[in-house]
Amino acid sequence: MNAPAVAIDRKAWSVLIVSTLAFTVCFMVWMMFGVIGIPIKKQLGLSATEFGLLTAMPVLTGSLIRVPLGIWTDRYGGRIVMTILMAITVPAIWLMAYATAYWHFLVIGLFVGLAGGSFSVGTPYVARWFPKSRQGMAMGVYGAGNSGSAVNKFVAPALLVAFGWTMVPQVYAAIMAGTVLLFWFFSHSDPKHLVPSNVKFSEQLKLLKDPKVLKYCQYYSIVFGGYVALALWMVQYYVGEYGLDIRVAALLAACFSLPGGVLRAIGGVLSDKYGAHKVTWWVMWVSWICLFLLSYPQTEFTVATIDGPKTFFIGLNVYAFTAIMAVLGVAWAFGKASVFKYISDDYPQNIGAISGIVGLAGGLGGFILPILFGALLDFTGIRSSAFMFMYGVVWVSLIWMYWTEVRKTEVMGRNATEFHLAG
Repeated sequence: MNAPAVAIDRKAWSVLIVSTLAFTVCFMVWMMFGVIGIPIKKQLGLSATEFGLLTAMPVLTGSLIRVPLGIWTDRYGGRIVMTILMAITVPAIWLMAYATAYWHFLVIGLFVGLAGGSFSVGTPYVARWFPKSRQGMAMGVYGAGNSGSAVNKFVAPALLVAFGWTMVPQVYAAIMAGTVLLFWFFSHSDPKHLVPSNVKFSEQLKLLKDPKVLKYCQYYSIVFGGYVALALWMVQYYVGEYGLDIRVAALLAACFSLPGGVLRAIGGVLSDKYGAHKVTWWVMWVSWICLFLLSYPQTEFTVATIDGPKTFFIGLNVYAFTAIMAVLGVAWAFGKASVFKYISDDYPQNIGAISGIVGLAGGLGGFILPILFGALLDFTGIRSSAFMFMYGVVWVSLIWMYWTEVRKTEVMGRNATEFHLAG
């Protein structure tokens, strides 16, 4: 009697491990422009807005494809959908090395960006292999593949300095091809996990009429969209703001990207234990504090004193800045997991479609934000304007969450009860 259960358990863990590896590689590829975009910007003489668009192009397709991928995963199974998705990206990644004009990078970036859609495949795929009480953990572990952003910051600068930026997409294409084979041989499929569905893409978008779905989209546009945007933006921020070498800049940027990815699994466990609402509420408050501190621009001012004028300087040095970014990365790692715990709790029969919708919103945040960061920098000349904008967006979530959730439950104290949102 126990043998089948053991076999199923082993399959579940095998699926989770190999899917997380695949997602890590996909995310590494998806974030490629965050590093190689810097020499490309110099080579093509791009403005900050143009650079923002360049880094954001892969995020656009990776976001738009998420809803149909979630539907197809429900219908056909995660194994076949993930394999095909990764295989399609290999030629596009390779061709990136041969691009010369700005529009080449934009167009090829759209195809490379398909790799970012892998999140909406793996989330329902791995969740269905585990009981509901462990789904937060499973989705959190899988989501830790976001750490591919940090892997990119370790691997790409080393390749770039040693061989030039064109070597990066060639190596990444080979890694992706190897991952396709590894995933196919070590993943599994279960016909019982398939959800027969004749629902069309347009009908799925109607889910946005559900206020809860809309709210989860807004939360995720911060914790995931903001994470993606800053992961793409941070290397050039360090180079411009602190005058660092690209390798040092990438290493420090990884202090945000790495915990922002790896610790997502802990966020899943915490969400299983304390509930999605409590974790998300604290995530938003920590984000608000961090972004307030990060928003303050480097400031020099002179004060008239009894001993004559004295000049003071206020601003974050590189160490304080990196420490606060690391805290923000941890908070967003927990938040990414807690938002999807909301989904598995509220929509257990429709995880694929809802996760696709919410993932789309998060991804679109990751597409729009770098462009806005560039436009704000071109307009104001203040690099920390990116954080000022994110600070305002977090305010929206805190207010929304207070009026729809917090007023209906006790968040702190001994009498706090497990919260389930009714409407």
